[in-house]
Amino acid sequence: MSSSETAFTEICARIAHAAAQQNHDAALLAVSKTKPAAAVRALAALGQRRFGENYVQEALAKQRELADLALEWHLIGPLQSNKCREVAEHFDWLQTLDRAKLVAPLARFRPPHRAPLQVLIQVNVDDEASKSGCAPEAVTGLAAAVAAEPALQLRGLMAIPAPHADLALRRAAFARMRELFHALRRGHAGIDTLSMGMSEDFELAIAEGATLVRIGSALFGARP
Repeated sequence: MSSSETAFTEICARIAHAAAQQNHDAALLAVSKTKPAAAVRALAALGQRRFGENYVQEALAKQRELADLALEWHLIGPLQSNKCREVAEHFDWLQTLDRAKLVAPLARFRPPHRAPLQVLIQVNVDDEASKSGCAPEAVTGLAAAVAAEPALQLRGLMAIPAPHADLALRRAAFARMRELFHALRRGHAGIDTLSMGMSEDFELAIAEGATLVRIGSALFGARP
């Protein structure tokens, strides 16, 4: 068994175990940023279909090289206004919607022959100046704007909590996201995705309700 296959098998088993303890499902998003298309292809051969990229141009190059594979592409990096068209045309999911002015162009540029763009609202749950994401109190208005566009489908929330050394502080941030997620579900049908947790803390995130965890280094090895 190769090192990548071992890592993939172990991560999937840990996700399944953590989710079973909470009696809910959790899925893996393989974060392939900075990794070559060959690494994505190797993981796809093991059964992984969801891949997350931070940079639009890097993702588009991989999509072209891997066009023979049926993969699901998520943008998990900040979205600039001038990239709305490329994201709307070429991605399946946008996990980082954080301001209302992006909603109209995303909807306008989504090709009519494609399914709606699946959208998560990114929340800056720890109010970090260096991070993207809307304030928790802005979620309701942003969700309403997305829900009003037939070319977009609101699916839930995403967050990147502060990387506190104290895991109790990370868990508290995950818990705040869980409450926001449940509040959003009460107001909108089809809300089913809470994206949070990475290589170091995904089991904590699942314990607090994460349904999608974003894992890169634990799968692919350290980045340059």
